[in-house]
Amino acid sequence: MREPGRLGTGIGWRPEIAEAVENMPGVDWVEAVAENVCPGHLPKSLLRLRERGVTVVPHGVSLGLGGADRPDEARLTALAERAEALGSPLVTEHIAFVRAGGPLTASPLLEAGHLLPVPRTRDALRVLCENIRVAQAALPVPLAVENIAALISWPGEEMTEGQFLYDLVDRTGVRLLVDVANLHTNHVNRGEDPAKALGELPVEAIAYVHVAGGFERDGVWHDSHAHPVARPVLDILADLASRVTPPGVLLERDENFPEPAELERELTAIRRTLETADVTTRAAVRGTAALAVRRAASPADGGQAVAATEPARSPDTASAAAAITAPASRTPGDAGSAPGEPAGAGSRDDADDDARRQRVALAQTALLSALVAGTPAPEGFDRVRLGVQARALAAKRADVVAKVAPELPEILADGYRPAFLAYAQRHPMTGGYRRDALDFAEHLLLTGLPEGAETRRLRGWWLERSGPAPLSGRPAARLARATRRALLRR
Repeated sequence: MREPGRLGTGIGWRPEIAEAVENMPGVDWVEAVAENVCPGHLPKSLLRLRERGVTVVPHGVSLGLGGADRPDEARLTALAERAEALGSPLVTEHIAFVRAGGPLTASPLLEAGHLLPVPRTRDALRVLCENIRVAQAALPVPLAVENIAALISWPGEEMTEGQFLYDLVDRTGVRLLVDVANLHTNHVNRGEDPAKALGELPVEAIAYVHVAGGFERDGVWHDSHAHPVARPVLDILADLASRVTPPGVLLERDENFPEPAELERELTAIRRTLETADVTTRAAVRGTAALAVRRAASPADGGQAVAATEPARSPDTASAAAAITAPASRTPGDAGSAPGEPAGAGSRDDADDDARRQRVALAQTALLSALVAGTPAPEGFDRVRLGVQARALAAKRADVVAKVAPELPEILADGYRPAFLAYAQRHPMTGGYRRDALDFAEHLLLTGLPEGAETRRLRGWWLERSGPAPLSGRPAARLARATRRALLRR
């Protein structure tokens, strides 16, 4: 039986494995992608799980809390609605930026379609802290934020990941969602030591833990969520669990879903890893206590044995049981100070918030533009790694468009993927994946596909979904009307 205040062992709920999750033994809780859940029309599978007492946590992917702009009110409202509809004890998001450009840089808004790392700098930390405070004030339940996997490193970083997360918790009281698979990814791709990161984290702030699979190619680890969990990831989980018992651990799988039995085996491996780490921790604590007694009785201390009045404490403190919802500890006097700066500096920086956000915006826009629009790589970045990241973003974009508009790969068959990747090189995403699917189809139709059954089907698909021609006289509306007229004539 689960201890009060603990989530236990869970799995990411996805529509493709909904039935398997419902029938899976020992699943204490599930996590659902917030943007894929409609509060007024909750999937029946999630409703049945809730009726059985299974906790459901909404996991957001689109807020972009690490971006230069303040969190979008509509996105925050949507996340709050999902938390209330699901009766969730908390919500989670990512320490990442997902879009850049716009008014702060007087440039077009660009969408990454993916989670990108924020620079571990004082500017970026302060922007992130303020964005999280805005989100915390708007949400009805506590917020936990997740460390992300990255293929690239920012030049000129001022903190390690552990230091960055420690200061983030210290200033905001936000909880942490620690993804051990992402720590492994950053170890392979950026040479960061997972043990050092765990040693620097405020483990008492952990709300729960993610475990996921990936694969290595040409020295780069891809956090795919489509492959089995690797042994090194379980080793990092064991290291974390030897420091503190996490309130919850969840297996993530987003694609290439195996048979339910394989998912159950992965959950069993996670449970065994936690149990082994717990036994090892208890043995280490007993050994530490015994060593303390022996040292107290040694001749070097005059031979005076000291009776232990209190057993040595395990890193798994009682506070961890309440870590799901309790605010993390903070140092009020230093809530606004950057590392190495005196307390009280935050009051001076409040006046410079817009300038700070603009600096972060310019840096993030330059990086994202290089990744999705083919502009030159910003100074200090590894151009080879930027190329790997750019190709990964385009491939993911093609995959997601194929999911939200499955008619496109059906109509275009083997020609879909090369056509989309060629399109993506010159056309950054600016309005989400459904808009991207329409823009891609429109591009193909306007650039002169040979007339035939395939083209007629694609034209019919686009016309059906693009909506009626707008009545406004603005240039964009006139262009849309002209596009529809051109396509209707074909």
